[in-house]
Amino acid sequence: MNRLSTVLLLALMASAMYLVKTSYEARRAFADLEKAKAEERQLASDATRLEAERRSEGTHLRVERDAREKLQMRLATPDVTLYVNDPQAPARPASAASGGTP
Repeated sequence: MNRLSTVLLLALMASAMYLVKTSYEARRAFADLEKAKAEERQLASDATRLEAERRSEGTHLRVERDAREKLQMRLATPDVTLYVNDPQAPARPASAASGGTP
């Protein structure tokens, strides 16, 4: 009887240690899962914010305003347009150059 009690006590201790180990691993896995969910929410929030910024940065009006203010660009007008003829380009007939039919 004494031997059986010792074997049962050892089995009980092993079972208890295994239970403690598995519950610790379950708590750690749950904590990791919660951390991953929080990171996922943060990344989704960042993605939404960045998408909104990208849309606002890429608008036509924003690009024009930045070109005027930061790059000091202005619209091209006939007053500031200079046409250059390439002397080495092959000569084209006048009707082809003006877009007319021969």
